[in-house]
Amino acid sequence: MTRQRISLILCCIFFCIIGVLHFTSTSTFTRIVPDFIPFPEWAVYITGVMEIAGGVLLFFPKTRRYASYFLIFLLIIVFPANINMAVNHIDFGKVPTAALWLRLPLQALLIYWVYKLRRVE
Repeated sequence: MTRQRISLILCCIFFCIIGVLHFTSTSTFTRIVPDFIPFPEWAVYITGVMEIAGGVLLFFPKTRRYASYFLIFLLIIVFPANINMAVNHIDFGKVPTAALWLRLPLQALLIYWVYKLRRVE
């Protein structure tokens, strides 16, 4: 198995697990939703479904390119929640505040990772 294929599988698993966590730890995710988003619990459910769908669709060659762009869109629209969490020091389990700030540039790396996977065969 190639490194690209392993990376693809890990990315698919990553998004599916994070998506499932939106349903199993809803209150944790709801706390980081910015105040300007109406119905924060529904926003968490919707983004959870989007993450699971994106992770699954990324796996299949016929939907991989579309899934890649879909996940990039998702990563961009959830970024305000990451900013909100860092700026307002919202407790996200035992994650230190410094890690919340370090997470912000990691979003760009996630976008790059998903973008590179769009052409994996």
